[in-house]
Amino acid sequence: MTVVNVTVVSNMVQKYQSPVRVYKYPFELVMAAYERRFPTCHLIPMFVASDVVDEETSEDRSTHRIERRCALDVDAPRLLKRIAGVDYVYFIQKNTLNRKERTLHIESHNETFSNRVIIHEICCYSVHPENDDWTCFEQSASLDIKSFFGFESTVEKIAMKQYASSIKKGKEIIEYYLKELEDEGITHVPRWTPTALPLPLTRPTSLPTNPSVDPKLPVTPAVAVPQPVDAMDSASQNAKQDTVLQADSLTEILAGTPEDKLDADYIKRYLGDLTPLQESCLIRLRKWLQETHKGKIPKDEHILRFLRARDFNMDKAREILCQSLTWRKQHQVDYLLETWTSPQVLQDFYTGGWHHHDRDGRPLYILRLGQMDTKGLVRALGEESLLRHVLSINEEGLRRCEENTKVFGRPISCWTCLVDLEGLNMRHLWRPGVKALLRIIEVVEANYPETLGRLLILRAPRVFPVLWTLVSPFIDENTRKKFLIYAGNDYQGPGGLVDYIDKEIIPDFLGGECMCEVPEGGLVPKSMYRTAEELENEDVRLWTETIYQSASIFKGAPHELLVEIIDASSVITWDFDVCKGDVVFNIYHSKRAPQAPRKDPLGAHGITSPGGNNVQLIDKSWTLGQDYSMVESPLTCKEGESVQGSHITRWPGFYILQWKFHNMPACSATNLPRVDDVLATLQVSSHKCKVMYYTEVLGSEDFRGSMTSLESSHSGFSQLSAATTSSNQSQSSSMISR
Repeated sequence: MTVVNVTVVSNMVQKYQSPVRVYKYPFELVMAAYERRFPTCHLIPMFVASDVVDEETSEDRSTHRIERRCALDVDAPRLLKRIAGVDYVYFIQKNTLNRKERTLHIESHNETFSNRVIIHEICCYSVHPENDDWTCFEQSASLDIKSFFGFESTVEKIAMKQYASSIKKGKEIIEYYLKELEDEGITHVPRWTPTALPLPLTRPTSLPTNPSVDPKLPVTPAVAVPQPVDAMDSASQNAKQDTVLQADSLTEILAGTPEDKLDADYIKRYLGDLTPLQESCLIRLRKWLQETHKGKIPKDEHILRFLRARDFNMDKAREILCQSLTWRKQHQVDYLLETWTSPQVLQDFYTGGWHHHDRDGRPLYILRLGQMDTKGLVRALGEESLLRHVLSINEEGLRRCEENTKVFGRPISCWTCLVDLEGLNMRHLWRPGVKALLRIIEVVEANYPETLGRLLILRAPRVFPVLWTLVSPFIDENTRKKFLIYAGNDYQGPGGLVDYIDKEIIPDFLGGECMCEVPEGGLVPKSMYRTAEELENEDVRLWTETIYQSASIFKGAPHELLVEIIDASSVITWDFDVCKGDVVFNIYHSKRAPQAPRKDPLGAHGITSPGGNNVQLIDKSWTLGQDYSMVESPLTCKEGESVQGSHITRWPGFYILQWKFHNMPACSATNLPRVDDVLATLQVSSHKCKVMYYTEVLGSEDFRGSMTSLESSHSGFSQLSAATTSSNQSQSSSMISR
């Protein structure tokens, strides 16, 4: 069972967003079933009663508004109830039924003790956008516990547990009453028309005065939280404002096009059985990506893997996901399967390959590690080529998971790996080979979480514990739990290989009858070995084999890029991500060429990445307005933003694109910096910023039709940042177009 860590924001704010749940019944029939939940519902023993306190119907009967006061008997420890001084929790529920538009809008908030706890829920029933005989349901909620006698954490757990339970049973209740209507012969309710007869109104039902009344459930109970006896005290003005703000934010969540939303049936079919709170985390993280990243966003399965890797902690999952997306963009991993061709030495001596699937339908990858000459492969290819090959295997695994999901009719999000260690010896513990293995494990762990469903290690020799001691610290604990290790021929007995792989597809080299096309390996000829210098050059080539370049910016040391323009009216285009810190982007023009570029002594700033360069072109003796001129207004870019833009050149000559460290402005009243500015400056370690950029010069006649410059947002991720603290606050990507 997966433990759910719901995202906690300031003041212990919890948020929930449901997927779209679909009833394959007309709206009017669903509304008839919904009304049967009043005044109580026997299906969930938590609702005591409700009282209609206000009701209003429009003259043409198209709109019906009703306000109820609901009482809940919360399942909380008796001690907590005694401390809070309550037996029941009271909520106000306001329903607006629009028969003409065929919508029901439900809004609930707690009445009791609202100056300490703010609970707000919004639900909406509406017609399915693609089938007007179906009905959609969505809900969102927030829980803000400001204080509760020191029991804030306990109240939070009780509230979320009971709310999750009521969400899970919500659809069952409606379907129960739909079945009840069908049993009574009611299968159709006419739609509203301007000439429709008045509809009967529901009689107000008074709240019971006897606490022994059978407990019932309200129609759409908000999060159940114990409230104290002084609940009749009105909430403070701040609490009211918070409620209004939360209502606005929840309404925004329910808004949006159908394409932006996830259907509950789709989640179950393609992503698996998720708890309501897990569904909420997926939907909210997906929505954050839609708002933050222009263009293509990761597939839902990909987002879900990162959430699972961090036990559905949204902040942690978002951080590692954004780091991974930045890495994928920089190294064009999305196109790896189309662009990467394995060298012949890998095809001949890399003893791994895909082989059918396991009993659960997961793709099966076989690696005969004991037969692999890891030293020979590293000496012949280098680390980067081996890493690229392993990444292509993982990308192929993702593709096969999607394919098997369709074939087997159930979600398959990971694969099984079978590692045969027969032949493993001290040669495999060659230090550079182990170093390459550890780096590969590190990259795969960071960018392909929750893709390994099971790892079967067979015929482990005596030397295996040594290798395991070296690599196990680099493997995530959840991943290590998926390892099954068999020594000798133990895999052939009960609880062995046949429990996980059909007998018909067990490879021949493991005693099965199925021919396996995985290469047998052998020693790589020493004639194929390359010198250390050749391998280093190859590694650098693969490292920098991307259309994007990275640059580091320091306080007093901007990064500048020279673009020479021969023909006036050319178009300079750019696409860059601010990965760390805030920068100011400028474009200058000069008629004379700058001096040879001078590079900042990167070692002093601790830069070791071959792609993290820093170049200055503008000579300190130059005067702005005489030696060079500014052709665009400065643009301040925040950490996490993605900026795409263009500039149509008016003159030939030399254009300089500059990324400069953004200095916080001092307070206008004095020359002293503000406290916020000082804190913000301290957050940027060593006054260092980092950008990842791509530029291109186009002829004006080619600009509008180009798909390789600004239009790249349609074919790749944008606005990706390794740090998410600031990117969470940033809006959609800035766009400049002159």
